[in-house]
Amino acid sequence: MNGALDGKVAIVTGGGRGIGRGIAQELAVNGARVVVNDAGLTLAGDTEGLSPATEVVSSIEAVGGQAVAVTESVSTFEGGQRIVEAALDNFGQLDIVVTAAGILRDRMIFNMTEQEWDDVINVHLKGTFTVVKYASTIFRKQQSGRIITFSSTSGLYGNSGQANYAAAKAGTTGMTKAIAAEVASRGITVNCVAPGYIVTPMTDSLDDSQKESLLTMIPIGRLGKPKDVAACVSFLASEEAAYVTGQTLHVNGGMLMI
Repeated sequence: MNGALDGKVAIVTGGGRGIGRGIAQELAVNGARVVVNDAGLTLAGDTEGLSPATEVVSSIEAVGGQAVAVTESVSTFEGGQRIVEAALDNFGQLDIVVTAAGILRDRMIFNMTEQEWDDVINVHLKGTFTVVKYASTIFRKQQSGRIITFSSTSGLYGNSGQANYAAAKAGTTGMTKAIAAEVASRGITVNCVAPGYIVTPMTDSLDDSQKESLLTMIPIGRLGKPKDVAACVSFLASEEAAYVTGQTLHVNGGMLMI
């Protein structure tokens, strides 16, 4: 599929690691110039040394692609606006937005703090809104654009200890459908990708017994890889998906068959 996104400019939030990293690299391989957004925090909220977004930009440039790192937080209006402006300032246009930024604050509901609830909602749900809001203004004017949001299997069937995460992800699927209906007449498609268990820093904390238990639930018989998700995002971002909108694409090895 190399070259399918030639001339396009994409934003990937959460693009510094895991699924987001795979997506940023895949879009670049397919010809897109990429704004790699990552606030540079670990899943626990700790600050890292070298920005993971910078590392991804270097990997893209090493194979001849073009990319720029942005460390703004998606959880504020100002951050969302600056992320969108970075695409215009560096590349002069914007065609694709992928909102893959995410964190975890797992806790049983009776122990969950207000801060743990707010942190997850602000990054996943509000963080999708802040970027899409400003991008949609550009897309409406140019009568084109691709918006790809992120849900999760947890947002579909729930997962113990993840009321905040499940609520955010379920909310994202609903928001995706609403936005798709609002902008479809302007040549803009809006779709959601819902990964299952993918090998990322989010699954690194699972022990062998937990992973073995998961494998019994996945008909394909393995955990997913970031490239499995990235390939689906690349398709939704392309002209080949021009007649697909308001959909949730499940990438989970058959774990859920809807």
